[in-house]
Amino acid sequence: MDNEEIAGLRSRIARIQPVRAVGRVRSVDGTVIWVSGLAHEACIGDRMKLYRAGEVLEGEVLRIREDLVAMLPDEGADGVSQGDRVAVLGAPTLAPSDSWIGRVIDPYGQPLDAHPLNPGPRRRPFRASPPPAAQRRGLGGRLQTGLAAFDTLLPVVRGQRVGLFAGSGVGKSRLLAALARGMSADVVVLALVGERGREVHDFVHSVLGPEGMARSVVVAATSDRSPLERRRCPLSAMTIAEHFRDQGRHVLLLADSITRFAEAHREVAVAAGELPALRGFPASTAHQIMRLAERAGPGLPGGGDITALFSVLVAGSDMDEPIADILRGVLDGHVVLGREIAERGRFPAIDVLRSVSRSLPEAASPEENEILLQARHLLGAYARSETMIRAGLYREGEDPILDQAIQAWPDLDAFVGEASPNGVDAAFNRLRLILRRSGAAAKSASPQRTRLSKAR
Repeated sequence: MDNEEIAGLRSRIARIQPVRAVGRVRSVDGTVIWVSGLAHEACIGDRMKLYRAGEVLEGEVLRIREDLVAMLPDEGADGVSQGDRVAVLGAPTLAPSDSWIGRVIDPYGQPLDAHPLNPGPRRRPFRASPPPAAQRRGLGGRLQTGLAAFDTLLPVVRGQRVGLFAGSGVGKSRLLAALARGMSADVVVLALVGERGREVHDFVHSVLGPEGMARSVVVAATSDRSPLERRRCPLSAMTIAEHFRDQGRHVLLLADSITRFAEAHREVAVAAGELPALRGFPASTAHQIMRLAERAGPGLPGGGDITALFSVLVAGSDMDEPIADILRGVLDGHVVLGREIAERGRFPAIDVLRSVSRSLPEAASPEENEILLQARHLLGAYARSETMIRAGLYREGEDPILDQAIQAWPDLDAFVGEASPNGVDAAFNRLRLILRRSGAAAKSASPQRTRLSKAR
């Protein structure tokens, strides 16, 4: 054993409680179990253990009322009867360790890959506070991602928080896996919330692969797990990311998806008596999402950073649904995947015109910003007239800008779906070449450069 394993073992031994207060089940109300005798021992959020007919059922404290404690079990209440013994386990914590890299675990720090998992020496709460706002550093330098769109049109910088908005089946998980493999980072932490068990296996072994797992920690709570466990999944991943951030490392956090996190929170909050007032979600949902997002980002001077990508499932491409609207307002950019783009076979199906990176213009040089502006201008011109073009109603020569857009569009569209193995400079050279071929760069660079000169 190394020193970290010994320290982790000592921490586990120190937490052993030979004596615990015990209560009794008073009643069962739907999914909530009411326990007597522990009102002065339990706190909101504490874990509890119920002993029923030779089996053990764990849960969490939701409410405390007079001499009763409301426990939401991790599983159904089948087999629970009045008088069953219940013990308080205390507040849940997590003890991340460097040895967790390359492993698949559940939100409580238990292994899911059939191998022993050693805890670290320091236990951390699941709901930690973010670094003090006035002391945090600003966003860092631009990161290489391995994808042309993110290396140019939608840059990601160190410490940035980006939302990935997509419907089901448009390549969201594969895009996250590509970023996990290709983006510059010391450690990658993935939270898979509410995924099917088969998908978790495929994501780890086939999509992410040995190359991605070599620097990753995967936290998974499949769709069959309780809402408590699914809600805790991104919190656990964030806690692990903070462990590596405090070591001075750059951490890439990928959470898939915040929508399922919010749905799990809704189940728990409704069981606790909160009304679903925000278009089907309780009012506390916004705070839960904002608090989670705020824990990511730049760290304190001398420390590391957490660059985060949060995915959101948007039904019918509705960017104004509650979860998308809440998350978009607290992030440093958002990337939208379009179903119509995926249906014509271009992956990643990024809709550049609906996507924004708030790291611009600072993340690029004046020349690069000029190239990006021109590329967006041509993409926008083509999108506005696409129906007319495809119907054969446009004649070449009527609009010089649209002529350039028509000529550049096939190459620009293919560029958004390209890999970028040679880095940011090579990606910009490729984009510059596409614009030059269309005749757009030479005709538009001069006015833009004049405007930049006047601004200076």
